[in-house]
Amino acid sequence: MDIGHISLLARLELTEEEKELFSKQVGNIIEYINKLNELDTSGVKPTAHILPVSNVFREDAVTGSLPLEKALQNAPEKDSSFYRVPKIIEET
Repeated sequence: MDIGHISLLARLELTEEEKELFSKQVGNIIEYINKLNELDTSGVKPTAHILPVSNVFREDAVTGSLPLEKALQNAPEKDSSFYRVPKIIEET
């Protein structure tokens, strides 16, 4: 495994000791993956998640809106029934 090339692509500055260490670690990972590839998985169904996952939906229900006074009660600034915010558009 060419850790020097990978570190260059990742823009990492590694010492020679780090390159040697990471090269051994990546080699161990690849060796483990090769062991996993030896397993017979022909009877195993492909899965995206180890546990069954199902969405829990609720029925849409019309509810009342938040009263205007309550919605604006913590606004630092308000103008009638609107939030007042600083102008952010610069004129050119």
